[in-house]
Amino acid sequence: MTTFEKIYEIVRKIPYGKVATYGQIANMCGNPRWSRAVGYALHSNPDPENIRCYRVVNRFGGLAPAFAFGGKEEQAKLLRAEGIEVRDDYTVDLDKFLWNGL
Repeated sequence: MTTFEKIYEIVRKIPYGKVATYGQIANMCGNPRWSRAVGYALHSNPDPENIRCYRVVNRFGGLAPAFAFGGKEEQAKLLRAEGIEVRDDYTVDLDKFLWNGL
């Protein structure tokens, strides 16, 4: 399995109404230094309908400034549609919406 395939496998598991961080995904792949690789993988997501990369945020809960599939406004719209509150500064409350990874 390639690095990107590992990343996609984990991102597919993020449940509706939850988010994960780039670092969290990297750790779950077995290498905490792969945060950038997670970003690269999500930017080239081959199947956005099933690999819901909009559920991945930065370590502060921030949305991607250049979300690959329409910008941070689109990412915020998709998250809000799942009941995830997005603040005016385009951040998500990780205490409330972070996936526990189980």
